[in-house]
Amino acid sequence: MSRLLLKNAKIILENDLLDSGFILIENEKIIKVGSMDELPPADQAAEVIELSPDQTISPGFIDVHIHGAGGADTMDATPEALATMAEVLPAEGTTSFLATTITQEKEKIEAALANAALYQKEQNSRGRAEVVGIHLEGPFINETRAGAQPKNHILDPDIELFKRWQAAANHTIKLITLAPEKANGYEFIRYLRENGVVASIGHSDAIFTEMEKAVEAGATQVTHLFNGMRGLHHREPGVAGAALLLKELIVEMIADGIHVRPEMIKLALNAKGPDGMILITDSMRAKCLKNGHYDLGGQDVTVENGQALLADGTLAGSILKMKDSIKNMIDFTDITLMEAVRLASSNPARQLNICDRKGSISEGKDADLVVLDENLEVAMTFCRGVKAFEREVKLS
Repeated sequence: MSRLLLKNAKIILENDLLDSGFILIENEKIIKVGSMDELPPADQAAEVIELSPDQTISPGFIDVHIHGAGGADTMDATPEALATMAEVLPAEGTTSFLATTITQEKEKIEAALANAALYQKEQNSRGRAEVVGIHLEGPFINETRAGAQPKNHILDPDIELFKRWQAAANHTIKLITLAPEKANGYEFIRYLRENGVVASIGHSDAIFTEMEKAVEAGATQVTHLFNGMRGLHHREPGVAGAALLLKELIVEMIADGIHVRPEMIKLALNAKGPDGMILITDSMRAKCLKNGHYDLGGQDVTVENGQALLADGTLAGSILKMKDSIKNMIDFTDITLMEAVRLASSNPARQLNICDRKGSISEGKDADLVVLDENLEVAMTFCRGVKAFEREVKLS
């Protein structure tokens, strides 16, 4: 049995902020949270980490849409690739993620799914970001809004193919990005709803009435709002307009200021509120690496000046880090730190139905914690009670 005590820092709780508090961890779970004046007598069995009042403990971030990082990609279909992602992500505060695929040949997708499922079952370990499922982005999308998804592998929604893939994935596919207007789209969404899989509308050219039908069928999410979709027009609200208007839909946002202008991010937040948005990175393998040429779904991507682009200038995912997404949201909008953290923790946990163990700091939940300094930089990250990252302090 291992016990760990974090003390003397501010703590972001589900609906409150403790000015000076402590968190007691036993093995991988949080067993007690409270203010410093409630701190029990010294626990001789516990390792103590003294923090400071200018530090804030946040719940760990959950990235539901991430292709790769550190030179690795979900589509590499190797345990080493997912291990690399799991090792580098705590540096940006991410403690859980959905391994995200891209439109590709059926066999390559199936290999990536089987690999991610096996990794989740056998190789998830404390002290690394946890794979909590799979996000299948494509191939059931619209060629018109493909973006960086390879068009030659796009398919119509196919329930039988999905059943095969879900079996290969050991039923770990939790989220699918699809275009509801394609043939069999609404039937496919109904099947997903009945089987506990989140249907997220993305890479879609749907008009508003088609979006209404998709929501009626069971769609509850919109993938990377404003990107890869029919935009907002005053005579046709499209996917973007429906995403803002329909309360049943929670929206993903790439808050890097590149994929979406800050003003549009603020507009979306004003429309959806802090409970209606999820921060994602949609990052590709070049994150954490230098400028240069990289692969995404068999396509050459050039990374420079903070952007990842295909040869024709199409944005190809991002190199955004979740900690920077939090900071950007605060800079771009009127949101508070508590609210910004909610977009990256409790909101995705609720959407993935893992609130019983992830998404907030409360007793009984996994000890997935991020210590932020006064500049909102990550000082430490704990993944299920084990320190996964600590920033080196440079002596002047």
